[in-house]
Amino acid sequence: MLGQVASWLFKATNSFMIIFYKYQGTGNDFVMIDNRQQVISKQNVSLINSLCDRRFGIGGDGLILLENSSIADFKMVYFNADGNESTMCGNGGRCIVAFANFLNVIKESATFEAIDGLHTATISDEIVSLQMHDVTTIVDKGDSVFLDTGSPHHVQFEECISDFDIKTIGRNIRNEVYGAEGSNVNFVKKIDNTTFRLRTYERGVEDETLACGTGATAVAIAMNHLKETSEQDIKLIVEGGELQVSFNVKEGNYTNVFLTGKAVQVFKGEISC
Repeated sequence: MLGQVASWLFKATNSFMIIFYKYQGTGNDFVMIDNRQQVISKQNVSLINSLCDRRFGIGGDGLILLENSSIADFKMVYFNADGNESTMCGNGGRCIVAFANFLNVIKESATFEAIDGLHTATISDEIVSLQMHDVTTIVDKGDSVFLDTGSPHHVQFEECISDFDIKTIGRNIRNEVYGAEGSNVNFVKKIDNTTFRLRTYERGVEDETLACGTGATAVAIAMNHLKETSEQDIKLIVEGGELQVSFNVKEGNYTNVFLTGKAVQVFKGEISC
């Protein structure tokens, strides 16, 4: 009994408070932490997972650390809700630009370091336009296409997009088609030549999210590649709102790719860890 009390006292006295912010980009929500003073360890998977828990923590599709960078205005370190560091997140990238602006790390423009290299962005009011990486390889798989826009994405058409079991179908494709590493899975319905509706199953979250920035980018490029549109400025209707993707295309190479939409601070808080 005394040992249990001592253990509890040790944990209580060694807990610490973390200041966090909650941001969302078209419903894709993130726990944001200013980690320039290394207040949180990137190796603490269980802590990051618990902070993203919607019942016992803050809740979010992922957690993002803003850190110092020797080559850019700041560094973005992104974790999926499962607590593991992951590949590039487009909406997270837009949200961290808004966060950096709030912290006065940047003004109207930014260059930041992410896991897939450097990104540039601009911010005006709540609208953030983020330059994504060029796409030069698209794999046609018959009834779908696969491409990497900073994160891997499977794209396929789904006519009954409003009422199908995205969690089951998305999880099956994520695991059975792409194995242990997995892929994000996007289902698309064409509205008109410039507008597409999109739903995304995200690996790491292992569920549908209200938006996915790299997914929206992948879908816009895939639709042009498949000649479903000749336009180079595409509107994506996602569950959490609207995103815009623009690009230049020449001989199958997609350059000057930009993802644009709102990035909003929801609230600030403190949590004991």
